[in-house]
Amino acid sequence: MPRPRAHTPARLAAAALAVIDRDGLPGLSMRAVAVELGISTMALYRYVEDRDALEALVVELALSTLDSTPPPAGPWPGRVTALVRRLRTTVGAHPAVLPLTLTHRHRSPSVLRWAETLLGVLTEAGLGAEERVVALRALLAYVIGAVQQEHLGALAGPGTAAIASLPAEEYPYLAGTAETARALTPAAEFDGGLTLLLNGLRRP
Repeated sequence: MPRPRAHTPARLAAAALAVIDRDGLPGLSMRAVAVELGISTMALYRYVEDRDALEALVVELALSTLDSTPPPAGPWPGRVTALVRRLRTTVGAHPAVLPLTLTHRHRSPSVLRWAETLLGVLTEAGLGAEERVVALRALLAYVIGAVQQEHLGALAGPGTAAIASLPAEEYPYLAGTAETARALTPAAEFDGGLTLLLNGLRRP
């Protein structure tokens, strides 16, 4: 009878996620994960084929809490908003993993279930096949971009303050807009942008 494997896919993913949360995505390597597990790098290859496969495990773990339950019945924009907010919350819990979701989201059962629910809501709203393609990709792109802005971009650092301090005579619109942006909470900015996007998806 074969001996049980000491390191399950869940344990490998947890170790890799710990490395990313601590050292950022640049710190992820087969060697770093092996050290986290207390094994040699060569031993790690007995459990996972390569870094690509390890990344897929990390994405699924990071998104495993994503709730894909259909929202309660009601107007479709509100139902889509509920689903998109869930994705923002889940992805935002491990923002350093975000770039990996672009490459591996098609391999994550959690993301696939969420997308299936979203497409069901859009179908019930009367959107055609091509419209659903555009809507799904636009909503995913919006969440990814917004989370990057909040955690990895201007909202997470001094960028907005620096832009607000630009010479008003040279950049009147940019400086003024950045000054206004400093008073917005990330949630208010996210919901405001999502509302604009959903308004564009509404059927005439």
